[in-house]
Amino acid sequence: MLLFMQGCGGKTVKDKATLVLLNGNIATMEDSKPHVEAVAVRNDTIIAVGSNNDIKNYVGDSTKVIDLNGKFMMPGFNESHAHFLGLGESRQFLDLREAKNWDEIVSMVAKAADQSIPGTWIIGGGWHQEKFNPKPNPNVNGYPVHKELSKASPENPVMLIHASGHAVIANLKAMQIAGVDRNSKDPDGGKIEHDSLGNVTGVFEETAEQLIRKYYEDYLSKRNAEQIYNDHTKQIKSASDECLQKGITSFTDAGEPFEVINLMKRLSNFNKLSIRLNVMVIDSFTAMKEKLKDYLMIGYGNNYLTVRAIKQYMDGALGSRGAWLLKPYNDLPQSDGMEVTPLPLLQKICDLAIENGFQMCIHAIGDRANREVLNLYEKEFKDHPDKKDMRWRIEHAQLLSGKDIPRFGQLHVIAAMQGIHCTSDASFVPTKIGMLRAQEGAYVWRKLINSGATICNGTDAPVEDVNPIKCFYASVTRKTSGGVEFFPDQKMTRIEALKSYTINGAYASFEENIKGSIKIGKLADLVVLSNDLLKCPEDQIQSTTVLYTIVGGKILYKSE
Repeated sequence: MLLFMQGCGGKTVKDKATLVLLNGNIATMEDSKPHVEAVAVRNDTIIAVGSNNDIKNYVGDSTKVIDLNGKFMMPGFNESHAHFLGLGESRQFLDLREAKNWDEIVSMVAKAADQSIPGTWIIGGGWHQEKFNPKPNPNVNGYPVHKELSKASPENPVMLIHASGHAVIANLKAMQIAGVDRNSKDPDGGKIEHDSLGNVTGVFEETAEQLIRKYYEDYLSKRNAEQIYNDHTKQIKSASDECLQKGITSFTDAGEPFEVINLMKRLSNFNKLSIRLNVMVIDSFTAMKEKLKDYLMIGYGNNYLTVRAIKQYMDGALGSRGAWLLKPYNDLPQSDGMEVTPLPLLQKICDLAIENGFQMCIHAIGDRANREVLNLYEKEFKDHPDKKDMRWRIEHAQLLSGKDIPRFGQLHVIAAMQGIHCTSDASFVPTKIGMLRAQEGAYVWRKLINSGATICNGTDAPVEDVNPIKCFYASVTRKTSGGVEFFPDQKMTRIEALKSYTINGAYASFEENIKGSIKIGKLADLVVLSNDLLKCPEDQIQSTTVLYTIVGGKILYKSE
C-alpha cells in the first residue's frame, strides 16, 4: 500500500517541493544515473533526484509526500503511434476485437439493429478474418460476404472497420445509400471485392473504403457545430481517461485534419487536455499548402500540444493484403498489394514539409513500400544538405528487405513500430508472405537496433488495445496469446523496450529535452507500477497494474 504524508517538522527548506516521492525503485532511463530512490517535484518540473536522504531536504510543510514502499516508478509511457479521437470514438462503437467468428459479429449487429432507430448507422471495428474460427462460409479471399450481415440489419446501414483500419465490410443498406453495385469500378489505390459471379461482397479495401465512409461522414456532417464539438470533446475525454488509467502521459496522434487540431488547440487554451499530445497533420495537399505554415506549434499550452509533423500513407495493411510487397503474396499470387499514395504526390508533400519545418511520418508496412519511402527520404536529404536532424519517420516498418534494414540507421530514419502488432499478426504472417521472408524482415527489432536505428513504440490504438504493458510484453517475449514465440531472436531487452516507450518516443517528437526520462529540469510525468518491469518474472509482466499516473506533477490517476 502506498501512503500519502504531508511535510512535517516545520523545517525551513530553501527549495520546497510541491510533491516528493520516497522509498521507490525508480528507473530513470538516464544512463548516467539509471536507478534512484526518490524524486522531488515543484509544480510541473522535477527539481531533484537521488537518495531518500537527499530528497527529504526538499520536504516543506505544504509538500505532498508519497511513500512508494519500494514500488517501481518510471517516466510516463509515451504512446508513439495511435489515433486519439479514434480511441475515444471506438468506445462508442461495437468492439469486435474479441469476436471469435463471423457469426458472433452478425449476432452483435443484429442486437444493435434491434436497439437502433431505422436509418441510423451502426459502426463497429476490430474484426480480422484471419482470426475467425471457423472461417466465414461463404468467403472470398478469406473475407466474409455481406449476406448475413444484411439480413441482420435490413433498415440500418452498417460499416464494420477491419482491425488494420485498411478495409471495411458494409451491408446492403449501406451499399445502396452509397450507390455501389456490381458495376462499380475500383478507385485508384483501392479495391472492391467481388465474388466469382461478379457480385460485390461488401468488402472495400484501402481507398475504396471511402465509397462507404463518405456517406457515413455525410450523415455525421448533419450535426450542428455544437453537437460536433460535444462529440469530439467526449471522445477526447474518453481517450484521455483510458490513457491515464494505463499509465500513458504522452500520446502521438497519427493524423488529424486541421479542424480537429483547431479543437485540440481550443481545449488546450482552457487547460482541458490532461495528457500531452503530439499531433500529425493529415489533410488534403491543397489544404496543407494553404494552411500548414500557420499550424506549427511546439509545446503549445504549457507543453500539452505540439504540431510539427505530417502523416501520409505509402501502402495499406498486411492483414488486408494492402501492404505493398516486392514479391506477390503467398496466399494470393496475383497480388503484391498496392501503392496508396502516388510517389510524385508524396514528394510534393515532403517538399512542403521541408519548406515549413515539419517532420515527415509515412505509413509503410510492406517491403516494397518501405524501400520506396527510404528512397524518397534519401533523395530529399541529398537535395537539402543544409537540413539537419530532421528525424523523419516510417510508421510501422513491419516487413523489410534485408538490404533495407541498415538504411534506417544510415539515414537516421526513425522506425515507429508497434510491438503488439508482431504477436497479434504472427498467426497469419507466414501464410501471407512465407517463412523465409518473415524470418528475413518481419518486425525485426533486434536487427534494426543492432544497425543503429532508433525505434519508438506504441499500439496503433484503436487497432490494438492502447495498454503499454501488453505491448511491452510483446516486445520482450514475442509470444502470441497461445504462448508461441515468433522469431524470438528479434526480441528487445527489457531496458530497450522501456526506452522505446519513453525517451525514444520523446526523441521521435523532438521532446527529449523536456520528457522521456526522470532528470532535473524535465516535466514530472511519471507512472508507478505494481511490478518491476525490468526484473519481475516474465509471467508476471502482463498482470502489472498502474498505481499512479502523474502528469506535470499532478496525480491524475490513482488505483483503488
